[in-house]
Amino acid sequence: MRIFSRVLLLILLALGLLLGVVIYYTLNPKLPDYVPVEQVHYQEQWSEADRQTYYFTPQGTQVKGLHYDWFTALELPFSNQRFATPDYLARFGFLVDPKQVPSAQNPGNLPVGFARHQNADSKVQYLDITCAACHTGELHFKNQALRIDGGSAQHVLPSSVPTLRGGSFGQALVASLAATYYLPWKFDRFAHNVLGHDYDDHNKQQLRQDFKQSLNQFLKVAWNDTHRGLYPTEEGPGRTDAFGRIANASFGDAISPANYRVANAPVDYPHLWDIWTFDWVQWNGSAQQPMARNIGEALGVGATLAFFDAAGQPLQGDARYPSSVRVRDLNRIEETLQRLKPPTWPQDLFGAIDKPLAAQGRALFAENCAGCHVPTVTQENGRPVQQLKMLPVDYIGTDPGTANNIADQRYDLSALQWDPAELARLNVELHPTPTAPLDLHNLSVAQGLAYVTAFVEAHAYRAAGVTPAERPSLDGFGLPIGVRELRAYKARPLAGVWATPPFLHNGSVPTIYQLLSPQDERSTTFYKGTFNYDPRHLGFETAAFNNAFLFDTKITGNHNSGHEFRDGKRGNGVIGRGLLPQERWALLEYLKVLGGPLEQTLP
Repeated sequence: MRIFSRVLLLILLALGLLLGVVIYYTLNPKLPDYVPVEQVHYQEQWSEADRQTYYFTPQGTQVKGLHYDWFTALELPFSNQRFATPDYLARFGFLVDPKQVPSAQNPGNLPVGFARHQNADSKVQYLDITCAACHTGELHFKNQALRIDGGSAQHVLPSSVPTLRGGSFGQALVASLAATYYLPWKFDRFAHNVLGHDYDDHNKQQLRQDFKQSLNQFLKVAWNDTHRGLYPTEEGPGRTDAFGRIANASFGDAISPANYRVANAPVDYPHLWDIWTFDWVQWNGSAQQPMARNIGEALGVGATLAFFDAAGQPLQGDARYPSSVRVRDLNRIEETLQRLKPPTWPQDLFGAIDKPLAAQGRALFAENCAGCHVPTVTQENGRPVQQLKMLPVDYIGTDPGTANNIADQRYDLSALQWDPAELARLNVELHPTPTAPLDLHNLSVAQGLAYVTAFVEAHAYRAAGVTPAERPSLDGFGLPIGVRELRAYKARPLAGVWATPPFLHNGSVPTIYQLLSPQDERSTTFYKGTFNYDPRHLGFETAAFNNAFLFDTKITGNHNSGHEFRDGKRGNGVIGRGLLPQERWALLEYLKVLGGPLEQTLP
């Protein structure tokens, strides 16, 4: 009995030590150092007015009810330093300009994509993380930065699950919120900063109650995600399991715990120029209508959504479904993005183009790449439509996790009590058309989100006073909410692709040079989290640095297989003949100019 007691004590001590280590790294996250660049260079991808509209127009996300002024007043757990300083938030990978100052659109002097909004029935200004936070990139070279509007972000945003790294924005934010609430002297400073001249005991107590409601939401999600093991594949910089997180939030958090599914297939944030011309969007080509796609994204980032009334009964009819989504602002962002041009190779920063080599690459591109990456273009409803080629997973050979999860996972939405006749009247088109009645106990994520977003969209349109005449424009060229679930990934046009590392849908290949190489020549592990660019290989540098994130391609969802140029039978990941090193260099040189003004200067 004594031996058993000692063993039990040792186990408890070990667990306590492990918990202490996790808490330590959550409170003291292992973050890369932030070294300000000399200058951020902005290209003429669009106007400065369009850039600011994109950066700071809210979309209706509320980040667990966090107020904007709360966020700007937060301190780090063990110091008086503000959490939301540009220098500190930059360590998570958010984009700041060393010369930026507060403005009317950005009064908190926050990074790109940190906006604010006020709901119609409230005076509260909520923190609103918008599209630009995840779809703006930056490349650093020789202490200069090139901003890539509409590019791929490299921040560590979504996870609030405690880990030994503790390097996620979500983890660090929860730590600061908890320290603020539970340390009386810290909360008193916080209350003085937030309330200002309105500070008194009554207002301080009300603030404490309101603040606790938001903190409780963060803690609930952190505990839920942790003990259920929902996100076993660590996302790291520049990735999120978008469909998995949206489904767990919309179907698990909001409907039933039985709907939680393991999300183990993170994807990179795709770049946005030209997407308004695509026939289908998302990595697996599963979505068609711009507004529905944007509503789904807003729900995934934290827009509120109510399925049930105060008595717990499912909402019916026109009451379906109130949300904080701002459809007119989403349309404003979408129309602004139609003016976004791809970035052009900056010869003054990254080096001059070798035009004879690029001309050789042009011929190689026509031979080896154009068949997939130069789509047919048609004119439909006033827009050029690029008919993107979809490549089946068993042919392209890239990590199948994302496509398979979307195609396979099923959810029980019967608690919402949808009427099939009512669903049939919605602007939803399932491809292919189902031959059997929908089973509300067994819907796919794409089907479920299509109907949810259709209800949310209709409710938001009514709330915003959108007229029937306006609706086709806000929907996006009159498109329906089209849905399909292919076990395939799309091949998109490659203008500006040099500015969007890392590569493949899951970010498992660090450079384009490696992407043109056989799998056995690709890095099986490499370090992420830097903006330092390699203009020769066209990708981020991959060497170790302080508190870097180690990306391991052997982990589920991280495989770097497929898209191989290798001699042998086509299929199962082999898409073309082997390329000699000099041919790869020529292709890289051409990709620097593809779709830009420099392409017209080639011999």
